[in-house]
Amino acid sequence: MAATPPEPVVEPGFTRWPWYRRWFGRRSERAAARYLRSLRFRVLAANVSDPTGELDLLALDGETLVVVEVRSTASDRENALEETAASVDLRKQRKITGATLRFLATRKLLGKIAVRFDVLAMSWPAHAREPVVKHIRHAFEATGKFQFFS
Repeated sequence: MAATPPEPVVEPGFTRWPWYRRWFGRRSERAAARYLRSLRFRVLAANVSDPTGELDLLALDGETLVVVEVRSTASDRENALEETAASVDLRKQRKITGATLRFLATRKLLGKIAVRFDVLAMSWPAHAREPVVKHIRHAFEATGKFQFFS
């Protein structure tokens, strides 16, 4: 009698359902775009692809191009927003900086427009239609070997 292969071990949790993660992320990005528009930002693009990842949102705040990293959580704990915003660590900042540099270079905008990096941390309490938002302007400076001129 042939032995049956063991069942794969699937850890329970948020990553078990990749479709849910994508849906949750897109929902948060749409809410972030609405929030930015309410502040009179002009949202130019969402999910700009790059070989190393993507830029979540690009918006204009006056004459400044704002690169917005959207982070979200389903948690409603007291410090959930701070933890979510802190997930944009140095490694992620370097990836965003590099992607922004390539975006500007391909469009011949390098050195012609001011750039700012913001983080939007969102918490979706249970059964809430809109998230709690923490907008961190100037969240970080350009990092890595491709720093921008001031």
